Amino acid sequence: MSRFHYVWRCLLLALAVSVVQAYDFDRLQRLLGERFGPARVAFLRDWQQTLAETRSRSMPEKDKLVRINDFINRNIGFEDDLSIWNQSDYWATPLETIGQGRGDCEDFSIIKYYSLKDAGVPVAKLRLVYVKARLEGPAGPYLQAHMVLAYYPTPNAEPLVLDNLVPEIRPASQRKDLQPVFSFNSEAIWSGVAGNAAKGAGGTGQLSRWQDLLQRARGEGFD
Repeated sequence: MSRFHYVWRCLLLALAVSVVQAYDFDRLQRLLGERFGPARVAFLRDWQQTLAETRSRSMPEKDKLVRINDFINRNIGFEDDLSIWNQSDYWATPLETIGQGRGDCEDFSIIKYYSLKDAGVPVAKLRLVYVKARLEGPAGPYLQAHMVLAYYPTPNAEPLVLDNLVPEIRPASQRKDLQPVFSFNSEAIWSGVAGNAAKGAGGTGQLSRWQDLLQRARGEGFD
């Protein structure tokens, strides 16, 4: 192989890996150290490496889903907001979830959402879904508010569900334990979860916690 062809292949590979603009990890590391100390920097770097590996345009989107879903589920511990933030309901930014190393269902879904955005998955294919999950308790089954992330391969396709309760990514039809209520992303809100459903008239402004989360995340460098 000539030197010209070797250099050209290297350039093409670099373009494939960096086709999506990565987050400013130098700034994120500084902010993380200021707020949570140096102990969580190693996890931030592991997350950065995972995103770099999934950012390649040649990697199928479903492989990106599996890689990121598994990474987050393995490395973040589940705990409720009262224990973490001393609040009954707090939606953490990705940096805050990394800094704490734990989170509830909203936090799992939010960091997966931002991770897949950075990996090059279009926002139009991603929605956070508020559901009622059927769980088993000592007195029998009960319903609990829960959140998952849904991926739509095409607008009319059945979504795939990324969840921390069931680690395996499954089509929505195979999650009989979930009753969807509404869905949203950074662009819109829907009264249901169908990919071709009409958008809500009020936009995402109807969700004050989501708007607050988006604003805080932007302040940290998450677009």
